[in-house]
Amino acid sequence: MMNQPIDPFFRRLFIVVALVVAVFLLYLMMPVIVPFVFAFMLAYLFNPLVKRLSKYIKRWVAIIIVYSTITLGMALLLWWLVPTLWHQLQAAWDYLPKIFNWYNQVVREWFNSNTRIKLPQLESKEFSDTLVDYMQTNYKFADASTMMSQILTSSMNFINNAGLIVLVPILTFYFLFNWDQRLHNWKMAIPGAYCQKVTEIAKECDLALMAFIKGQLLVMVLLGAIYAVQLQLIGLELGLIIGMVAGIASFVPYLGFGIGFIAAIIACLFQFGLDWTYLSLVVGAFLIGQAAEGYILQPLLLGDKIGLSPLWVIFAVLAGASLLGFVGMLIALPVSAVLNVLFRHLYSYYRTTDFYKGRKQLALFEKR
Repeated sequence: MMNQPIDPFFRRLFIVVALVVAVFLLYLMMPVIVPFVFAFMLAYLFNPLVKRLSKYIKRWVAIIIVYSTITLGMALLLWWLVPTLWHQLQAAWDYLPKIFNWYNQVVREWFNSNTRIKLPQLESKEFSDTLVDYMQTNYKFADASTMMSQILTSSMNFINNAGLIVLVPILTFYFLFNWDQRLHNWKMAIPGAYCQKVTEIAKECDLALMAFIKGQLLVMVLLGAIYAVQLQLIGLELGLIIGMVAGIASFVPYLGFGIGFIAAIIACLFQFGLDWTYLSLVVGAFLIGQAAEGYILQPLLLGDKIGLSPLWVIFAVLAGASLLGFVGMLIALPVSAVLNVLFRHLYSYYRTTDFYKGRKQLALFEKR
């Protein structure tokens, strides 16, 4: 009995069904996959340092040294940072009465005098009562037992998430330990005819991505320090926390400047009132920060690592935000750096084709 050929329709249907099932299974396993993705990203970032140390000591010892150094550095940073941030947050909480006074005496009076809108007066006690009503309405805190059950449920979720967080360093260790062997196995899986070109593209993507990440981290730290030092010298009580947030948010282009500038202006109004001298100093501080970022930090530390024009940078950030929200904004530029390398190679290949050289037309445009 001869084998009957499989109908192309059923073959394509099987492939489509298999892809749908695979995507659905990936969606169901997303909570399990996410720690592995984070671990792989951390291993990718730490591997250059581990690789340098492993030239002199065993690789597992190098990994432990890197882990210990990072842990100690974070502990020292938190030891210095937490008390300072706590003081800054207390100062921010103390501004609430000033915010209510400014609203009642300036905003409310202006609206009541110049428009038909009659805004209600706000008091601290009313704000507290409103907050309690909101919590009871949205979280159903009808009594103490319900509240405790909600807290217990949230605590269990936190414990589950904490378990995943603890899992990430362990997974990172195993990724780092067998990194070179794993890359070799992936390389051996590439067809021989394409191995050299794929390896070349992968190395270029790696260079562009690592250079961008290192440069961007330095820009974030230095820019945050520039903002924080200037605002502290001006005398803004929340200068440290505003400067740090602006520096961290600068990972997304123009976001750090926008958040920091608005927050600093509002804090300045509450602390010094409508004092044009202090307002001018705050504006000048952020202009200096932007000038330092655009003309010193980015050219020296980033240069043309991405190779994208400002228009494409803005488009990439907006597209990332539209597709994946805040996470999309964070990964927009690194992904753009990789896509830029791939597009450059694709364009080079396109220029070698017979279609580009005019020797052949697409079937759609051929004369019959």
